[in-house]
Amino acid sequence: MNPSIENIKHILVIGSGAMGSQIGMVAALAGYRVTVQDIAEDMLARAKEQLTSRMQANVAKGRASQEDADAALGRLTFSTDLAAAAATADFVIEAATERLELKQHIFTQLGELTPAHAILATNSSTLGSSKVAEASGRPQQVCNMHFFNPALVMKCVEVVRNEATSQATVDTTLELARRFGKEPVLINREIPGFVANRLMGAIQKEALALHAAGIATLEDIDTTAKTALGHPMGPFELMDMVGLDVIDFIAQATYAETNDDADRPNPAITNLVARGRLGRKSGRGWYDYQS
Repeated sequence: MNPSIENIKHILVIGSGAMGSQIGMVAALAGYRVTVQDIAEDMLARAKEQLTSRMQANVAKGRASQEDADAALGRLTFSTDLAAAAATADFVIEAATERLELKQHIFTQLGELTPAHAILATNSSTLGSSKVAEASGRPQQVCNMHFFNPALVMKCVEVVRNEATSQATVDTTLELARRFGKEPVLINREIPGFVANRLMGAIQKEALALHAAGIATLEDIDTTAKTALGHPMGPFELMDMVGLDVIDFIAQATYAETNDDADRPNPAITNLVARGRLGRKSGRGWYDYQS
């Protein structure tokens, strides 16, 4: 039986990368006891350092009080011990590397290690939870809970049910997202890319076609999106911020699901990735950030 929202006290986040660590901080800021688990000690140490630094910056900017920051950090535990962390988890959010075999292994372990009432969610933006639900042994308590980067800032959370997901699981997950201060949206059927990535992908596809045909420059396409459509960033700026390697990976995963030629990865993006131009994080993508 799923826990009611009032009975969720301990949240386990699997994976201490940028997404996992920030999801953990979001939960801690909302008052939950949180364990961020990872197999790598150095990743956990880096996550703790980055979150502490970020919270101190928020205090310095007046976005949070020192008392609230200290309390939230005090609710966070970082651990390599999955069995110990899972033993008392009421809700799990898996944010590990986007490899299906790894996720299936994790959900098999979670099904064995967590209490019977625990809901098991995946943060995956490309893999529907149906691919890991059976491995858990409790498919009715499995769904996607997809946060957006940076998770501490972005309000949207996509909650995606699979065919076996119970209504109680959906209701509890939606309410948990609201208590995190997010604005969740429910996706009633799995579809590659869910909603946000499909909308973003459609805009990107048209922007790429316009640029490849020489209709307009990168700068002018981005400016049009901002000044005519009210977008905070243009499509090329957004791709550079997300990471062209991430954009390429999402396209590969979508194409593998649909086998539709319209979903093939864009060769211009694939070429930039092959040249190490990943966007802001590498200093160069569509734009040059090194000058």
